[in-house]
Amino acid sequence: MLRKGSIAASLFWLSAGWLVLALVTTGFLLTDLYSRALDTTLTQTLDFQIESLTGALLETRDPQDPDIALADPRFERPRSGWYWIIHDGNGNLVNLSTSVVGIDLQAVGTAADALGRSTEVIDDPFGTRLRMVERVVSLGDDEYRITVAGNLTEILAMVDDFRGQAFIVLGAVGIMLAVMSAIIARIALRPIARLSQAVEAVREGDSAEVSGTYPTEIAPLAEEVNELLRSNAQIIERARSQVGNLAHGLKTPIAVLRNEAGAGKGPLAEVVSAETEKMSNIVATYLERARLAARTSVVGKKTDAVATLERLTRVMRKIHPDIAIAFEPRGKALPWFRGDEADLEEMAGNLLDNACKWSGGEVEVSLSAERGEKGSQLLIRIDDNGPGLSEADVDKVLRRGVRLDEKTPGTGLGLDIVKELVDVYGGSLELKRSALGGLLAELRLPTARLGGTARMPGS
Repeated sequence: MLRKGSIAASLFWLSAGWLVLALVTTGFLLTDLYSRALDTTLTQTLDFQIESLTGALLETRDPQDPDIALADPRFERPRSGWYWIIHDGNGNLVNLSTSVVGIDLQAVGTAADALGRSTEVIDDPFGTRLRMVERVVSLGDDEYRITVAGNLTEILAMVDDFRGQAFIVLGAVGIMLAVMSAIIARIALRPIARLSQAVEAVREGDSAEVSGTYPTEIAPLAEEVNELLRSNAQIIERARSQVGNLAHGLKTPIAVLRNEAGAGKGPLAEVVSAETEKMSNIVATYLERARLAARTSVVGKKTDAVATLERLTRVMRKIHPDIAIAFEPRGKALPWFRGDEADLEEMAGNLLDNACKWSGGEVEVSLSAERGEKGSQLLIRIDDNGPGLSEADVDKVLRRGVRLDEKTPGTGLGLDIVKELVDVYGGSLELKRSALGGLLAELRLPTARLGGTARMPGS
C-alpha cells in the first residue's frame, strides 16, 4: 500500500497524472487522425464517382440520357445521403439520381480549388450531413456542373464509435501502466525501506550498525550512518573518560581541604568547611548530569521493564520488610523500555524507595502500556497509603536537594535525578493524590517497538 507523503506515492501520482494527460491527448489525436482519414477517403470516393459520371456523359453526349447512372446502389435509395445531380451552364437541373427524388439539392456555391474541384458540407432536409464535391465538365460548347454528395453523418458516427473504443482501450492501458508504475516504484524503493529497517534495528538495539548491501545510490548513506554511529560511540567514550578523570581530579583536593578544615577551629575553618561542602555538592551535581547525558545518549539500548520491576520489588521487600509491596503487570505482552536498564532501575527505584519510606505500610506498583501524543509509552504507577503531598509540596520536592522532612534519611537529590532522566528520555513524571490516600507517581517512558516483548511472571 502506498503511504501518503512517501516517495513511492509521489512517484505514483506524478506518473499517473502524466499518463492520464498523455493518454487523453493520444486519444483525441488518434480520433482526429481517424476522422481526417475517413473524410479524405470519402472525398476520394466522391471524386471517383464524378469521374464515372463524366465518362458516362462524354460517352452518351446527352446529359439527359437515362442511361447515365452509377453502379453504387446507395445512389438509387431515397434519403440515403448519397446523391448526384447535373446542372447546365445556366444552373438548370438536367439529370439526377433516383435518391434525389423529392429533394431540392442545389449545386455547390464555393470556389474551385487548384484541381478544379469545389467542396462543401451541408445538411439535407432529413438532417443528414453531406460532403458535396463538384466539377465542371465541358461538352462541346456547353459546360455542365456535376455534383456528387456522400453521407458524412455515417463518417461522424464511425468516428464517435472509434473515439469511445479508443478511450476504453487507452483507459485499460493506462490502468495497467499505473499498476506497473506502482509496482516499479515499490520495487525500486525497496532498498530504502531495508535501510530504514536497518536504522530502526540499530535504534532499538537489535543491531550495532547498519548492515546489508544497498544500491550505489544509497550505499554511501548507509556507510555515513555507520560512521556517525562509530563517531558517536567514540565521543561518548571520551566523555565518560573525561568525566571520570574530572571526578578523580576534584575529589582528592576537596577531600584534603575538608579534612584540613575539619582539623582546625575558628571562623576560617568553618568557612572553608562550608564552602568545600558546597563545592562537593556542585561537583557531584554536574558530574551526575554529565554521567546521565553520556549514558542515555547511547543508541540501541532496551530493557525488559517487567523483569526490572520484579527485581526492584524483591529488593525493596528486603530493605523495607514491614511494607507490603504488590506488583501487577497489566497486559500479557508488554513492550520493552527503550533505554538503559540502569536508568530504569534508578528512576523506578527512587520512586519506589520514596513510596516505601513515606507509606503507611502499603505500596502498589503497576505496569501497563498506553498510546499518547508521543506514540506508545510504558506507564509505571506507584501508589502508597502515606500522608501524600499538596500541590505546593509537589513543586517543592521536584527541586534539587529540597526535602520536606529533614528527619528522614536522604540527600533530597533522588526525585530531581529521576526528573532529569525522564527529560532525557522524553518521558514524563506526574505526582498526584493516590486512591490509597497517599501519593501516586505516574512515570511514562518510551517503548522499544522492535525486538521481544516482556515476559509475564512465572513464564
